[in-house]
Amino acid sequence: MPAMSTDTRRQERGGLDRYFEVSARGSTLGREIRGGLATFFTMAYIVVLNPLILGGGADVAGKHLGQAQVAAATALVAGLMTIFMGVYARFPLALAAGLGVNALVAYTIAPKMTWADAMGLVVIEGVIITIVVLTGLRKMIFNAVPTQLKTATGVGIGLFLTLIGFVDAGFVRGGTAAPPLNLGVQGVLLGWPTLVFSLGLLAMLILVVLRVRGAILIGIIGATVLAIIVEAIGHIGGQSAQNPKGWSLNVPKLPSKIVDVPDLGLLGHFNVFGSWQKAGILVTLMFVFTLLLSDFFDTMGTMVAVGQEAGLLDENGNPPRTKEILIVDSVAAAAGGAASVSSNTSYIESAAGVGEGARTGLASVVTGVLFLLAMFLAPLVTVVPFEAATTALVVVGFLMMTAVRTIDWTDFEIAIPAFLTIVLMPFTYSISNGIGGGMIAYVLIKAVRGKVREIHPLMWAVSVLFLLYFLRGLFL
Repeated sequence: MPAMSTDTRRQERGGLDRYFEVSARGSTLGREIRGGLATFFTMAYIVVLNPLILGGGADVAGKHLGQAQVAAATALVAGLMTIFMGVYARFPLALAAGLGVNALVAYTIAPKMTWADAMGLVVIEGVIITIVVLTGLRKMIFNAVPTQLKTATGVGIGLFLTLIGFVDAGFVRGGTAAPPLNLGVQGVLLGWPTLVFSLGLLAMLILVVLRVRGAILIGIIGATVLAIIVEAIGHIGGQSAQNPKGWSLNVPKLPSKIVDVPDLGLLGHFNVFGSWQKAGILVTLMFVFTLLLSDFFDTMGTMVAVGQEAGLLDENGNPPRTKEILIVDSVAAAAGGAASVSSNTSYIESAAGVGEGARTGLASVVTGVLFLLAMFLAPLVTVVPFEAATTALVVVGFLMMTAVRTIDWTDFEIAIPAFLTIVLMPFTYSISNGIGGGMIAYVLIKAVRGKVREIHPLMWAVSVLFLLYFLRGLFL
């Protein structure tokens, strides 16, 4: 077979560049690859964590899901949906099983029905939200949100990411008494893993200040290598109640094998009708509503935050190809239920890739391919501990927080809703709670000030829905 000519290769590269708008968005092929790698390594933990969460719950019959099967299906759906996002929406967002939603499915929904019924509800939610996107309602709601509230959403997510990074690394931990959060354990940093996190974070910050290309990816890999060395010398082991100084999520050591055959036996195990009989219509509707509202606004906040960090938002605070982004995310929700891994959604950890320079869907394709490989290379994925990966979340959190300067803090009508949006996300550990609190405050303040005409009708409707969301405990 004759070798491909130089002109042909240039044309192909030109076609790839034009399709993904790599040059048009000020990026390069190298940046997109590095960004895709950084995003994957920052969120690869979900392949390990999702099986632990779903596997820890039991359905009404006391049945547990197999962790190996959940891990394989988690990687498969994340890979396919992230590639779909890259190719169709052409935006640097990666998707995987949503944290929070998976816990809701495992510990609240599944105990009232079978696993198949619970995953059927996730499929129903995904179908409903897809219909809402196709009718244009989801984009209309997104456009109805004031620009500065969208900015506050990105800032709040940045603060939320920072807290996640510190907590997952054990640098900040929950207290058994006041205060609710502590530096380490009762104000004391414990163990070598925390030192690895601290050194990794400082090194990454220095690389960012020096404008080193690949700073975030280099930092993650460097911290992982250091963690492997420390574990090999100290034999620290995993974190537990008996070993609070241990590693979080993964023990960083070279695996005995690199390749493993995935078990995809959970695919297609869902039932969209059984839950209505077992749990009752009211409870089932409440579960679907909770899933729907959480997915609906988490994604909107995430895509704004990532687009804001990438400099891709227009004058109204909207990312490019908004409808396509929302369609992919909605389909991913249903796909997660159909594969028994819970609703899949866009991950804010994608901002780590943006921090590496990713600006297009090509980075998502890279991340998606790595997730598909993770099905077979699961032993390698389990090498990276939280202490190495979450350094990226803290750095990205800083980068996202810088947008706070664009909010008019002298105008209390927008400043107070923006403030609530920002602080409720980390303090309640939920993006949706922050968005809901900010929207309700915005509508209420405008109404009290006699500026009802300035409130978009959809903002009224969404605020009422959020009130129901916050009061849902009365009906469960």
